[in-house]
Amino acid sequence: MPETRRPAPLRGVVPSIALVACVTVAALLAPTAAAAPRSLATYGPLPVLDGRQLLGNLSAPSLFAGSSGTVTFTVANPLAEPVVGAELELEVYAFNAFPGNATSTVPVAGAPILSAPSGSGAGVNLSVGTLAPGGIYRGSVGVETSGSTPSGTFAIRSSLAFTANATPYLLESRGWFTSAAWSAATELPNGSVTLNLSRLGVSGVLPETAVYVTSSGFDWALGALAAAGFVLVGAGAWVYFRRGPSSRSGTR
Repeated sequence: MPETRRPAPLRGVVPSIALVACVTVAALLAPTAAAAPRSLATYGPLPVLDGRQLLGNLSAPSLFAGSSGTVTFTVANPLAEPVVGAELELEVYAFNAFPGNATSTVPVAGAPILSAPSGSGAGVNLSVGTLAPGGIYRGSVGVETSGSTPSGTFAIRSSLAFTANATPYLLESRGWFTSAAWSAATELPNGSVTLNLSRLGVSGVLPETAVYVTSSGFDWALGALAAAGFVLVGAGAWVYFRRGPSSRSGTR
């Protein structure tokens, strides 16, 4: 029987840009209830620095209420072995009203609907299948609003599951975890920044995106200013995490 090799855990790695992206979105949108805790005895840590090496170019449109667009992304295989049975899940999970900055969880009346070959709703699943080493899958899902969709930002969380070298992996974005779980996994007792994958129970952290919906040209202009501020916050967060302590997979 051939020997099964297991990738080594992450050690001494600077917290990834993917984490920064997730933290930035989380600063604008409140997280919802998380899935049940998982164990790394089931999902192993990946030997890659950044979740965006697997899920990249994740981009959502800005839409007028009643219009539609697409969320685009790429799924890549940066590993030395094939990725098998890859499944991507995208889900609208939180809403930040604009103007007013009133945050709530979805469902919200008239919230955007995602659509894919597998179906439509607040969340969709996409079958990516098998990717050879270095392979890239380019995909998109539709997003549709109605005339009653309120102005504001609708956050979309992501989850990617696959098998490589007979080992199952699961990566999820910030939106799948409660504030308490995220804080316990990303902040040390002295306030320093870290990333403890064992506490999160996943193999890695993915980026998120958001659909901005507006009902008027004035809202659109304000939204553009808010987006510019979003970029500046992200840049500041990147510098902060870059100077922080090393990320590691710890013990639950």
